[in-house]
Amino acid sequence: MTPPRVLAVAGSDSCAGAGLQADLKTLASLGCYGMTAVTAVTAQNTRGVSRVMPVPPDMVRAQMEAVLEDIGADAVKIGMLGSPENAEAVGEILGTLKGVPVVLDPVMAAQSGDGLNAEETPRALLAHVMPRVTVMTPNIPEAEKLTGLVVASLDGMEAAARRLVAMGCSNVLLKGGHFGGHDCPDLLFEGETGQLTRFAAPRIETRNDHGTGCTLASALAAYLARGLSLCEAARQAKTYTSGALQGAVSQQLGSGHGPLAHFHSGLL
Repeated sequence: MTPPRVLAVAGSDSCAGAGLQADLKTLASLGCYGMTAVTAVTAQNTRGVSRVMPVPPDMVRAQMEAVLEDIGADAVKIGMLGSPENAEAVGEILGTLKGVPVVLDPVMAAQSGDGLNAEETPRALLAHVMPRVTVMTPNIPEAEKLTGLVVASLDGMEAAARRLVAMGCSNVLLKGGHFGGHDCPDLLFEGETGQLTRFAAPRIETRNDHGTGCTLASALAAYLARGLSLCEAARQAKTYTSGALQGAVSQQLGSGHGPLAHFHSGLL
């Protein structure tokens, strides 16, 4: 039996908590066959990012073409792109795909706060990638940077999600983990129908949250590759990510923001 195939297009994290390494662990734990196109190489650990080296756009394009023309993909997950040129190259490849769900995690900074993309990359992301994806998964700071809005409430989340759809994104899963409080609220806004769905999970007090956004986006891509509806895939992805956070509470890996426990409950 052939497993669902998911292509992850993102940067490499040398401490393996985020980026492609988190993507592959998430996909494997959810029974998918993960493939990669490396967009950047980073030198980082649980304390921060010390260096970022983008991969040339022609090599990013070649990696995507190589796996897509041979193995194919049931879903694509886009993460850190590293440069505006890479955003343009990825957008060109996405334009050739038909009927393949694409999840975009608009990564702009690591958990430590260190920047991961060239300053011009968000503009290129909006122009070349966002119009070709199925769903975008920004956190609150990313949504604010992309829309220019201040998001300080649940109503603010809805306004930002609607703005992103008006800017050309088909659907938005806006993550509310940066809010304080007992719960972590997420909001799914489906552009075609206007349906709003809110997901909430208890906040897990842990320093081991490195790669949370990558993990959620990859889980969402995995469930979409399995044929779930967008709403149900989002619900399942949040449940999986919460489990990975909870499973990592007692881990002692590094002295900063440690990684999640991606295999917290075996093969799901």
